[in-house]
Amino acid sequence: MSLETYRLTEEPRYHPSADEVALYEAAYQMRLPVMLKGPTGCGKTRFVEHMAWKLGKPLVTVVCHEDMTASDFVGRYLLGPEGTYWQDGPLTRAVRHGGICYLDEIVEARQDTTVIIHALTDDRRILPLEKKGELVRAHPDFQLVISYNPGYQSVLKDLKESTKQRFCALDFDYPAAPIEAGIVASESGLNQQDAERLTRIAGKSRNLRGKGLDEGASTRMLIHAGRLMVAGLPIADACQFALITPITDDPEMRSTLSAAVDACI
Repeated sequence: MSLETYRLTEEPRYHPSADEVALYEAAYQMRLPVMLKGPTGCGKTRFVEHMAWKLGKPLVTVVCHEDMTASDFVGRYLLGPEGTYWQDGPLTRAVRHGGICYLDEIVEARQDTTVIIHALTDDRRILPLEKKGELVRAHPDFQLVISYNPGYQSVLKDLKESTKQRFCALDFDYPAAPIEAGIVASESGLNQQDAERLTRIAGKSRNLRGKGLDEGASTRMLIHAGRLMVAGLPIADACQFALITPITDDPEMRSTLSAAVDACI
């Protein structure tokens, strides 16, 4: 089975904030595994999509969750009309056929499942399929990329040091205000002035992180608000719908954020 269906045909737009593109290209040249660290909605997934397109490589994305098992990564035996057969999981397909495998929010997966990637992140570059009794050697084009949000770290949800130290790492954060406003304008179709207003509102919400909010408004949320404004909603309604209500249920915090919106408009 080829990975052609995983190949991106259109360029995912990405606005570099620093030298992350050059750093990633160097890592891919040496097929080094890469870890992306940053808050929700800051552009980690878009960055991986952009780099896969730029390098001309298929991108296999796995969105991790707490019920994910090793079989969800590597594959399992299934029952068909002619008996049992083996079906590769997404990680195994990328390893066999060559591509970038992106494990999004890897800390959401159980720790006993993430250890299966260890043999892929050192000089061995192998994936043991214990149930099948097979050792899959990585295709020369294979690269592993993982991401997670350090802001949600806890004793139960954090990467082991033995895993972290196998990766090169890139720190991501929300873009600087002028860049973020440009992203919001280009992605949503909103005019520049209103995009700048949304960016100022986001900045105020992020200042409340740890003071009643776990996370401030993300770039993704600003794009949603921008699209709602393009659809005809006033900025206050768009912010209430796309920014304030999703990130908090606390009435006082909602009032604080609504006041911040009023101050910016």
